[in-house]
Amino acid sequence: MAVDASDPSSPSPSSSQLSSTHHYYVAVDRMLFKTEALVDLLGVAGRRRSLPIVLCCSSRDELDGVCSTVSNLPYISLDSLYSDLAESKRALILDKFRQATAERNQSSSVQSVDSKKEDEENKSHLIVVTDVCLPLLAFGEAPLSAPVLINYELPTKKEIYVRRMSTCLAADGIVINLVTGGEIVTMRGIESLGFVIAEMPIEISEIL
Repeated sequence: MAVDASDPSSPSPSSSQLSSTHHYYVAVDRMLFKTEALVDLLGVAGRRRSLPIVLCCSSRDELDGVCSTVSNLPYISLDSLYSDLAESKRALILDKFRQATAERNQSSSVQSVDSKKEDEENKSHLIVVTDVCLPLLAFGEAPLSAPVLINYELPTKKEIYVRRMSTCLAADGIVINLVTGGEIVTMRGIESLGFVIAEMPIEISEIL
């Protein structure tokens, strides 16, 4: 189901979400090094017990490249959404992810996973999605409400950044943006919406 990713009918984040979400960026020297930075990031975030993570891409080629890179990470359970995916499969993937989010919210604490205990139950849940396949709130699809949203590439339109938040992020979640030098201007434009995008702390585990 492909739609305009900047669909104005998509709800905007509430004022409470604007104030409770946290936005960070990871500086990457070149586009070529983004996959390496992503693997390093998931090497920390992905080892959090059953952590639901949404990773947004701007195109199908970008999605395919990301999935190829992270598919062999043993601590990640990976799914992807793209435009030619069957509706039944799409619904199954979305339901599976929402269930993982609900189960995590019911847990009293989240602990790091020992690398020797990387079984299916403890894996972090990563869903990679293109902008045209984000949940359609206007058509009754529920948001994903993930605690972590990773923007592999900053969208050129501020409205798409907002839509990613509205459809993917929990009210108190964090956004992590992988940013090259050429995307700094785009990032500053997004900040004009009222977000403060801070540099990612060296100790990433402190914000997860």
